[in-house]
Amino acid sequence: MSWTTMKLLPLVCLCLLTRSGTTFADEHGSGVVRVVVKEGSDAILPCSLSTKENAESKLFDWKKDGGKEVFFYVGGFHYNNGRPGQDQQFKGRISHFQDELKYGNASIIIRKTKVTDSGDYTCDFPLLQPRQILKIQLVVELTFRDRSGEITGASPEPSVKILNQTQDVALLQCDVQGASPKPTVEWQDSAGNKLPAEEPQVSERGGSFYIIFQTTVKKTDNYRCVATQEEIKHQIYAETYVFISEKLFEDTCSRGDVTGWFFSGFSLGALAVLASLVATKFITVRCNKGAAVKRQRNRRETERSNGTSVLHQTV
Repeated sequence: MSWTTMKLLPLVCLCLLTRSGTTFADEHGSGVVRVVVKEGSDAILPCSLSTKENAESKLFDWKKDGGKEVFFYVGGFHYNNGRPGQDQQFKGRISHFQDELKYGNASIIIRKTKVTDSGDYTCDFPLLQPRQILKIQLVVELTFRDRSGEITGASPEPSVKILNQTQDVALLQCDVQGASPKPTVEWQDSAGNKLPAEEPQVSERGGSFYIIFQTTVKKTDNYRCVATQEEIKHQIYAETYVFISEKLFEDTCSRGDVTGWFFSGFSLGALAVLASLVATKFITVRCNKGAAVKRQRNRRETERSNGTSVLHQTV
């Protein structure tokens, strides 16, 4: 291996760790490397021979919390190619850098990390003289997701309904039943904006919370009720679609404000603009038809009036 390659190798490893979302650092010279990842992402646990010598024919053993077998390698034989003994927690989730072994790199990757993967790991070269053991602390941080069915007390999916609706507004209600710890509940529009709402009605029975939460909306959209439990990183939601007519055709022709109504639609986004185009065309056709009918009716009334006037003159 060239001197240039040797200098670039640590940089390559650092890039791999960064791309995986992993961060690590030696803590206060203790010799323990700390790796922090988000739940569900991949974690790279670093381990390399201090001598950087070829490890393809060596033996190294990864363990968790002093006993669980994570990954065992000896001369090309390991848990992923038939060797028994790997702990069930890690089966099918561990891989190593085969091409990097010749540079002494015995690092491993844990795929799709779980909170239970957090703990203390060791990378052990027991046959080396002197023996080499590296210590790594893995921290898997919880992320917000639906944990109903996994954690006792996680809020079930909220129940949402339209209580009342007129041509102008709709009253929406969200019910959260039996959640512990107490969740925060909010209404959101399709863009994720929090909506103003009434004070929630909260009751507690047997340590579980029951919440009724209402809001009033004034436009057509998808609306979402979101329940969040910060302590257990649980978040779940339910949606409902609301159509508000907004009296689109009321007095449109008499007011002559079709153009103004159309251009106001630009503020509603591309989808609303398309709807505005269709509606404007429809309104224009209706107006034109209405105007034609009105002109014809006026003409007939004029002719009838003129005919009556001639008759009187003849008489």
